[in-house]
Amino acid sequence: MENIKKIALLGSTGSIGTQALEVIAKHPDLFTAEILTANNNVDLLIKQAKEFIPNIVIIANEKYYNKLQSALSDLPIKVFAGTKDIEEVVSLPSIDIVLTAMVGFSGLLPTINAIKNNKVIALANKETLVVAGEIIKDLAQKYNASIRPVDSEHSAIFQCLVGEVSNPIEKIYLTASGGPFRNLPKEEFKNITLEQALKHPNWAMGNKITIDSATMMNKGLEAIEAKWLFDIEPNQIDILVHPQSIVHSMVQFQDGSIKAQMGLPDMKLPIQFAFTYPNRATSSFPRMNFMDYPSLDFQKPDFEKFKALQLAFNAMEVGGNMPCIMNAANEVAVEAFLNQQIKFMDIPELVNKAMNQSEKISKPTIEDYLESDKQTRIITQEFIKKN
Repeated sequence: MENIKKIALLGSTGSIGTQALEVIAKHPDLFTAEILTANNNVDLLIKQAKEFIPNIVIIANEKYYNKLQSALSDLPIKVFAGTKDIEEVVSLPSIDIVLTAMVGFSGLLPTINAIKNNKVIALANKETLVVAGEIIKDLAQKYNASIRPVDSEHSAIFQCLVGEVSNPIEKIYLTASGGPFRNLPKEEFKNITLEQALKHPNWAMGNKITIDSATMMNKGLEAIEAKWLFDIEPNQIDILVHPQSIVHSMVQFQDGSIKAQMGLPDMKLPIQFAFTYPNRATSSFPRMNFMDYPSLDFQKPDFEKFKALQLAFNAMEVGGNMPCIMNAANEVAVEAFLNQQIKFMDIPELVNKAMNQSEKISKPTIEDYLESDKQTRIITQEFIKKN
């Protein structure tokens, strides 16, 4: 029993969290859910807690604490509430792996605390590295913490680099499905509805990441994340639109050879690999039949049509707190679009305005990042009110 890995799932009710629980359920001999957390979805959290009987559950929104505690009062489960408890609970010595699947900026402080407590990080919260990549990288080196990417693209690169320790990366190719509007003429973007934007052609994801995929901001966030994960420069990152989502990403080495990781679009595979690395556990995931994919297509992204992608590369080039500013503005803009307060085309425009008007800091501290995030959200909300 001592070989069973105890996992803290930060964001267990989201798309990544629910799929991670499927992986855990399939391998009770390998994993157990030690901690489950959610932001607002208390009903699903209660259901998960009753099924998996974790040691601890935490609801970030404290107004749901009484409901959660009452529902689980007859079970041997400790119940807490608030973001501070989520941040602190990752330090428990019983935890082996912390899956950071919280949405957006909220994943930053818990990830930092997990690193400081030398936990294995299964990183699904890309905003952590987007916002504070330099600090996260330095802390991981200082505390010798292992960060294993869960995003399908970064997991693909991670897998391609196994056994290549002494071989420097010449270039990485991040693949993108292109989202639902890959072939939509630019002049029709003004008519895009929320319902259309939430229909991703290949992946089942949460609402925020689905909208980010539609604007292609998601690929920009992934490019920034890749810079820090794999210690490369922006000019070593190429984006390839690959509609079939079979090649999850590729690495090119200095001799010109390229490694690719391929498979059907299923997030449970990179989640499981992050849990089991360097080993591969058996799975019942669907297998790919190459005859179903007689051709694989690749195209260059349209940076003019998908302005959010260009903004992300601009932020990466500027560095400092600019990616943090960009991320905060994007989170506010996407939420406004989900609430039908703004139009689809307004998202990159709001992000661009915030990037132009926020205070730039070349060597930010954690406190600077927190303040930049706070002030950018205020600025972006003001833009929305004037919109």
